[in-house]
This record gives sequence, C-alpha cells and structure tokens, in this order.
Amino acid sequence: MNLNQLKIFYLASKLGSLSAAGEALNITQPAVTKAIQRLQDYYEIRFINRFGKKMALTDAGEVLYSIAEKIFELEKQAEESIRDFQHQKKGHIRIHASESFGAYYLPHIVNPFIKANPNIRVSANILPTEQVLASSANLENDLGFISFPINNEKLLIRAIIEDRLEIIVPQGHHLTRFDTIESRDLKDKAIIMHEKGSATERIFDDYIRKNNISVDILLELSSNNAVKLAVEEGLGIGVISRNIAIDEINAGKLIAIPFSDPNMTHKYYMVHHKDKYISDILQHLIDTADQWAAEYKKSLA
Repeated sequence: MNLNQLKIFYLASKLGSLSAAGEALNITQPAVTKAIQRLQDYYEIRFINRFGKKMALTDAGEVLYSIAEKIFELEKQAEESIRDFQHQKKGHIRIHASESFGAYYLPHIVNPFIKANPNIRVSANILPTEQVLASSANLENDLGFISFPINNEKLLIRAIIEDRLEIIVPQGHHLTRFDTIESRDLKDKAIIMHEKGSATERIFDDYIRKNNISVDILLELSSNNAVKLAVEEGLGIGVISRNIAIDEINAGKLIAIPFSDPNMTHKYYMVHHKDKYISDILQHLIDTADQWAAEYKKSLA
C-alpha cells in the first residue's frame, strides 16, 4: 500500500474536505483528488462517495479509515519518541563491568547519573574482565569497565581510576602499630588473596618477587567479600583495593594500612568499541565517571 496515498485519504476523511487535506499537506486539491483516485483504482474499490462538495465514506472507506487512524497515530508516537531520544529524554545504556569494579565502584557512577536522568534505563551486568572485553568488541554493550587491560585493535581502553592497594587486618592485629607497610613487614605472613590471575594477585605477586620476600598465601578466594570475611575472622591479612573495604573500615571491622611503596595501586579501565557512537547521554555517563574518579582521587590524598 502506498502510505502517501493512504495519508491523503486519511486527512481528507478526517477533515471532511479535499481542499483542507491539501492545505494540511501543502499540495493542491487536484493532487489530493488524484491520489485518492489512484488508491481506489489500485484496489478496484470505492472508499469515498462525493456529493457535490460533500463527501462520505463507503463501508470499505470506514474500515480503511479506522486502520489508517491507528497507523498515523503510531507514526505520531514514533516521531514523539524520536524527539525524546534526540533531547535525551529516553534511552537505554548497557554496561558490562568486572566483579570488583561493578560491585564497589560502578554504583558511585550510575546512581547519580540515574537521578539526573530518570528516563534513561541503565542495565549493568557483572562479568569476568575477558567477557567484558569480548562483549565490547562485539558491540554488545555501550560501555565496559575492567580490572586490567588487554590489547585489542577493536577497542579503546583508558584508565578511569587508580585506587590504593592496602593491607587489611582485624582489630588488635600487631601490624596496626605501623602507619605504612614495608615489604619486610609481610615476611612469612599468612595472606588472604583474591583468586590467582586477578589484577590484585598479579600486582602483589610482582611486589613480593621485586622485594624478594616469602609469604604464605593461605587462601585464594574468588570473592572480595570472602576475602574480607576471612580477614575479619582472623585467618590472615588481606590485600585489597581501599574502596572495596571502605564500609568495613568505616564500621571498625577492619583496619587498613597503606603500602609505603606508592606504586602499589590498582588501575581500573573504561572500554568501548572504537567505532561506538557516543551519544550525548552516553558522554554524560562517561563525564560522570570521570568526575567521580577525580573526587575519589582527591579523597586519597
């Protein structure tokens, strides 16, 4: 069906006048008459009867009009929705994040963003870093956050935040007498670590090899919460990014002691496909992430 002819028929029927339909569409009355006639000729059925200047719909015309009304109402809704997207009143942002970033950093970014943009739907999935990278490369998300970078020519990856790695100990532990931790303070200590291959484990492994010290990796756990709970229960001391343990530190359940080595930090990264279209609203989310990261950096000073 020719939608242009259908719209002419619809407006002529709605306005009750061929000339009014022409004015609405900025075309001549003969053009309106010709379009309706072509529509009728194509289907070999009359939709409109004319009596002088008056016009009336046939039964077929009544049915066609009711269908056309729904079609052009949907067209109106479509235009309104597109305008909403143009003015960023609506939208859906898909985020994939690694476990540590998604659980302990992402809420500080997403929550204020949602408050400022209540009609934008945000969905966030927690995945291993390798899967976040794969989904970003396949354009299956709008933005990703990862715990360590991997070279991929399809992706743009940049550091978003650098957090201090700290030693966490339970209340009353003898290490709390130190303001900072030297490598020698960890000799032969029982260490609770995040699982092997994690960014934290990689950084700490480099640290003990560089300083030529031996430690006892008592437990390797896949959950940050499990690491914190094991330390609380006195099984050993932990190595963790500060923000991940901030609630327990503020509650007095754990004591955090920074490393004297300023290089003992953990970077987290933002990633997206290099060809990803960055809309205004997605840029707003990125700006929100950068702003929070800058404020967090100041809090560590």
